[in-house]
Amino acid sequence: MQVIVNGHPRTLRDAATVLELLQEMDLIGKRVAVECNGSIVPRSAHGQHSLAEGDRLEVVVAVGGG
Repeated sequence: MQVIVNGHPRTLRDAATVLELLQEMDLIGKRVAVECNGSIVPRSAHGQHSLAEGDRLEVVVAVGGG
């Protein structure tokens, strides 16, 4: 299936979850915020939130500094 991640098309297996997307993007263990079709997906729901064809996601990685 095709989804849009940060403005770029990405191919995932059917019914992939947000957690699987983050694994593919090598973001497990990092502080991220995920929005799917305009709604925030809480970290506690990443493993249960199934994605669908055409979903639009924004994935933001928190960066520390000072």
